[in-house]
Amino acid sequence: MSPAFWELLTSEPLSELAVLDVGTGTGRVALAVGPLSRRVVGIDRDPVAIGEAARRAAAAALRDVEFVVADAEAIEYSAFGPDLVTAHLCMSDAIVERAGRTLAPGRVLAFVAFHTDQWRETGRPSRFAYDEERARRVLAAAGFGVEHLEIEREVQRFGSVEEALAAAIGLQERWQADGRWFHYVRFLEEGGRTLTRSHLIVKGRKA
Repeated sequence: MSPAFWELLTSEPLSELAVLDVGTGTGRVALAVGPLSRRVVGIDRDPVAIGEAARRAAAAALRDVEFVVADAEAIEYSAFGPDLVTAHLCMSDAIVERAGRTLAPGRVLAFVAFHTDQWRETGRPSRFAYDEERARRVLAAAGFGVEHLEIEREVQRFGSVEEALAAAIGLQERWQADGRWFHYVRFLEEGGRTLTRSHLIVKGRKA
């Protein structure tokens, strides 16, 4: 987890707050904030991931952490009564809108999203990616003021095509399915030797 994102979360009075972690996956964020928070609910539409998150919570004896199978873009968050909504690499306009409808004035939405520079060498930004302007616009429309917005960017540089391909091997199957692999290989053949990871870290407070 990004240290900057963790600092945004822990600067809030978590011991007083009920946290909703949307797109929780196997519960990385929910399990981290669980010992610090009044109550945590993690939701995800993947029942296998939710099962693993629940097992990890039980193993850590976290009694105030719950995991629920639910589509974060299809339900309303009011049933969970959150004071703080988090999302880590699971972000969409629909999530921001639902957080805006649920959170009381003064409460926080904190998230990490893919930035539009993520994997820029493939020539195709993720449909889930945000740039600064879009993030500010969506947050404002949902009633949030932006307290923090930064880009964390890491550019790997390689000495050869072989090194670059080895670094991306875990992404090959997915990139072949959506056409990115061809563009990345062409980028390397034309002399490119980088691979960019770029995330947008944001904290918005409900007006």
